[in-house]
Amino acid sequence: MYQPEPHSFKFTVLLNDIEQGLIKIPQFQRDFVWSKEQSAKLMDSILKGYPIGTFILWKTKERLRSIRNIGGVNLPDTPEGDFIQYVLDGQQRMTSLYASLKGVTIKRETKDEDFSKIYVDLLASEDEDIVITDISEKEPGSYIKLTDLLNGGLSLAKKFDEKYHDKLDDYYKRIATYDFPAILIKNSSIDIATEIFTRINIGGKKLSVFEIMVAKTFDAERDFDLSEKYDELIDSLSNVDYETISDATVLQTVSVCLVKECSKKQILKLDKQQFIDIWDDVVDAIERAVDYFRGFFRIPVSNLLPYNALIVPFAYYFYHHKNKPTGKQQEYLQDYFWRAALTERFSSGLETKLAQDIKKIDMILEDKLPQYEQGIDIRPEAIIQNGWFSAGRSYVKAILCILAYQRPLSFIDNSVVNISNDWLKQANSKNYHHFFPRAYLRKKGEEEFYINHILNITIVDDFLNKNKIKAKAPAQYMKEFNKVNPMLAETMKTHLINDLEEFGVWENDYDKFFEKRAEAICEEIKKRIILQQIDRIGESASEEVASAVEMDQ
Repeated sequence: MYQPEPHSFKFTVLLNDIEQGLIKIPQFQRDFVWSKEQSAKLMDSILKGYPIGTFILWKTKERLRSIRNIGGVNLPDTPEGDFIQYVLDGQQRMTSLYASLKGVTIKRETKDEDFSKIYVDLLASEDEDIVITDISEKEPGSYIKLTDLLNGGLSLAKKFDEKYHDKLDDYYKRIATYDFPAILIKNSSIDIATEIFTRINIGGKKLSVFEIMVAKTFDAERDFDLSEKYDELIDSLSNVDYETISDATVLQTVSVCLVKECSKKQILKLDKQQFIDIWDDVVDAIERAVDYFRGFFRIPVSNLLPYNALIVPFAYYFYHHKNKPTGKQQEYLQDYFWRAALTERFSSGLETKLAQDIKKIDMILEDKLPQYEQGIDIRPEAIIQNGWFSAGRSYVKAILCILAYQRPLSFIDNSVVNISNDWLKQANSKNYHHFFPRAYLRKKGEEEFYINHILNITIVDDFLNKNKIKAKAPAQYMKEFNKVNPMLAETMKTHLINDLEEFGVWENDYDKFFEKRAEAICEEIKKRIILQQIDRIGESASEEVASAVEMDQ
């Protein structure tokens, strides 16, 4: 049970503790945003003896990742063995006090702000602002810098008219004797400390699991900073266009490799030293999984992955199996991937399902075929029914992965189409082309569901989409490409449009095109799964699947 303990600081103790590294602001706090004017208001309240709120500090010997440069001043690390007091509530006030009392220049994105230019108006009455920032209309000698008031000593009075001496002394004593109230949270874990922080900041910033783990796993002696390590990983993955892998996915991967579960509660319970010990091996496993997605599945960029979370079970596999899978394991992994994608498995209950799937990966590692609770319907009718084109849906992304697997070529010159993460964020991406243009089909009175459908999508380059096709009928623009690309028939096979005539392209027959493309994609899906009795592939599915399962066993 944590122990809240009332406490108070004088300003000299407060500043000294900050400068000795005994008070730290954890990295999960937001940036210092208060202006010089807001800070002057705070100091005005102190001079008048008003309450400014209670600081809540977590007193611990745990070393978290913290902001070293409070107010832009490079501050020392906490001495070894000493307690640290992490600011859970009052960071803006704490930094504001430090910046004002020390006269710090705060570096902002737009311009620097000099907090030494905060003044005490010696002519102001108690019901006016005593602490000010604008002295443009003040008489010289009627005001004093706040920092000079605190640091001037006995010689200060000589610089001012005698009528101000009592005020100078009084104002100094008001600040020097002011009690800054605080509550110290002692004997508590980081989980409790961050929960307190989250509750205090309700309606404001809610801490992510990653932010908590950045704080929890920081280790200066082992040179481990999770935030920096994650950035290094993403930099590495950006070289192969997989930079959109989230910090949550990375944490889930570490957790399943350590304990085979990845709930928020479980991640927060992970042992710090074990986390650091396993990090490099997990990074290696993630990179191997990415190489496998890019190589075996031919998924060139991470935005095409049906789920970020698919990284987790595949990295778990490579954590336990350093080499590329072959034979049965390769078949079983491929089967798992397409089932997860096409059944939209991770659309809900992600953490629970990942824990279930780790057990399936363990079976695959033992050359055993997992059994699945949900069957897969790969009939052309199912593709038609489920194929409304939305770039964020895993079902649609799975089919886009199949299209990308063909390494689509440009209609105009047979060059390889460049697929980019930047182009794949939305349904109107530069890479997505409606083979029968939307404007053309709308004029024909086609329903929007069938117009904006994955079966009408091809992956093309930006130039082709904007400049050559526009709203022309397929027969018209394909005849133009036929003149300049003698390999056009072969080119179209890379888009799973296997025969321009058979697919109704030359007659602008959208119904025929739609039906034939559904069949072509259906055949591609069949190549990628291992049929089980729970699956539906056609009217005679049960006999065909039963036979296939029997042969596999």
